[in-house]
Amino acid sequence: MNRWLIPGLLIALVLGAALRAPRLDARPMHTDESVHAYKFATLWDRGEYRYDPHEYHGPTLYYATLPLARLRGAENSDHLSEATLRAVPLLFGLGLIALTVLFADGLGRTGTVAAGLLSAVSPALVFFSRYYIHEMLLVFFTALLGAALWRYSRRPGWGWAALAGLALGLMHATKETFVLNLAALAVAGGVVGAMDPDRQGLWPKIRMHVRVGHVVTGALVALAVSATLFTSFFQHPGGILDSFRTYSPWLHRAGGASPHIHPWTFYFERLFWFRPAAGPVFSELLIGGLALVGAVAAWVPDPFPPFHRRLARVLTVYTVVLTALYTGISYKTPWCALGFLHGMILLAGIGVAALVRWARFPALRAVCFLGLLAGAAQLAVQAWRATGPFDTDQRNPWVYAHTSKDLLRLVDRVLGIARAHGDPARMEVNVLALGGDYWPLPWYLRRLKETRWADGIPADPYAPVVIASARLHAALDEKSDKRWISAGYYEHRPRVFLELFVELELWKRYLANRPPPDEEE
Repeated sequence: MNRWLIPGLLIALVLGAALRAPRLDARPMHTDESVHAYKFATLWDRGEYRYDPHEYHGPTLYYATLPLARLRGAENSDHLSEATLRAVPLLFGLGLIALTVLFADGLGRTGTVAAGLLSAVSPALVFFSRYYIHEMLLVFFTALLGAALWRYSRRPGWGWAALAGLALGLMHATKETFVLNLAALAVAGGVVGAMDPDRQGLWPKIRMHVRVGHVVTGALVALAVSATLFTSFFQHPGGILDSFRTYSPWLHRAGGASPHIHPWTFYFERLFWFRPAAGPVFSELLIGGLALVGAVAAWVPDPFPPFHRRLARVLTVYTVVLTALYTGISYKTPWCALGFLHGMILLAGIGVAALVRWARFPALRAVCFLGLLAGAAQLAVQAWRATGPFDTDQRNPWVYAHTSKDLLRLVDRVLGIARAHGDPARMEVNVLALGGDYWPLPWYLRRLKETRWADGIPADPYAPVVIASARLHAALDEKSDKRWISAGYYEHRPRVFLELFVELELWKRYLANRPPPDEEE
């Protein structure tokens, strides 16, 4: 290997960690994050998990969190932190950078380091490596499958076959959309194989290199891993069938029965030029441009390309097909872009290798390297903005119906009132919302065991503390003859507010026990 390959990837890993690790718990939990956190809390506290084919995706996220929760010494879910949970996708995000080394003889040494660097600084990859959802795990397992198949194609063996099966089983147990990745990979392999000039000799080559025993081994490993996780380690055998039944509700949503319906341009606007209001431009156009160069280079005649042509062509078709599938589906959320973005990043590495080869003079090569470093630095600045000052700002392309930081102010106030109550675990709290629109409060109020959740205003809405959707116009202070007072409005999400009502005597105790403003946390 080139002497700069491993050091280059190590630098990329350090840079990736520096962008991903700081202040993991600073951003409030998105609704989806809090739902998954609550699901994991059940597994952690009771040792119970049962796959739901209608919601929540697969079990790998929860089981992958168990080792970290044990390492952090959390006695129960009350002691879990957002940083612990978000460390799970963070580790898989860093693993994605490290996996690039398995493609080294396909991307070329220059292309491998470039792909590792771009993976480290991509604002989208950085942002969602700090997001407690399934997507980063799916991207990692997909890359692991691709890497294992690539290594197997170079040197067939039982180990690579088993690793491919492991990756496939984990993909299935992570998220239902894994079928799109598999479809794109199958199309890519079929198209590139059909375009082989020696097509008549292709099948004998496959038979010579691919052993039936290896295929069976990979399939058995995939089935074993998938079945183990979906059945909760064989506690719920029906989970296997549920993993297939799930496609009925998910296809229903993908067809348009969802609030997350967006035009086909949705992902491209966020990836390549996003500036909806006054604020900085967010753009990963550098990655898109280099990926286009890599795709062209894959098909340009060159007797000695600095990458493996077949891999480059498979990556090109795979990325194009996966992009087309995701943009063609009406249902869209920003994190779904990560799968084909990673394909673009690997192609971008090939693009850098091609540009360096085409730049035959040392001065031109120096310009290429300096341009890549400058572009990577600019992406790193965007990533810092996305996870720092703009981490909940709607001007960030990856912020999507996100929880307002003002909700944390509400949570702090309710917890402060609970301390003034004297017995926080027994203080009753009523949360009144429409259609269950109160997440992530169940996560943040999990220590208050007497919290009740209502859809609308019940016959008796009163409790020492009541949190009500502003859309309900609850007016509990007026209706109680001021025995309850309104303690203010708090933004839940952009333009969605919650109102806090507190029993008057309890509110007085809270004010009496509250530290002076300069001593408050």
